[in-house]
Amino acid sequence: MGADAKTAMKVDITEAAARRIAKIVSGEAGKTALRVSVEGGGCSGFSYKFDLVDTRNDDDVAIEKDGATVLIDDLSLVYMGGSVIDFVDDLMGQSFQIRNPNAVASCGCGTSFSI
Repeated sequence: MGADAKTAMKVDITEAAARRIAKIVSGEAGKTALRVSVEGGGCSGFSYKFDLVDTRNDDDVAIEKDGATVLIDDLSLVYMGGSVIDFVDDLMGQSFQIRNPNAVASCGCGTSFSI
């Protein structure tokens, strides 16, 4: 895989997301990471799923920052390459948001997208 392909498959985490993930995981006994995956469905074709987990699978890519670990499986990474995972706390509420350059459309809920 060339350098461009590796860069395209990279997912980043903002400092705000890392802080929030570390806080959530530390409050859940036995959990070690946040798993982000892409599933078929949702109002735009694909949707993001967030789970707290205690194990790492063989096909997981681990992204670590500021004490937080995010796990993304190989298949989901294909759809998420180049994305940035952020945590937003504003008047609309608190939520994880994924800025995905591969998405050509998304919906108002922020968890569904199409490619």
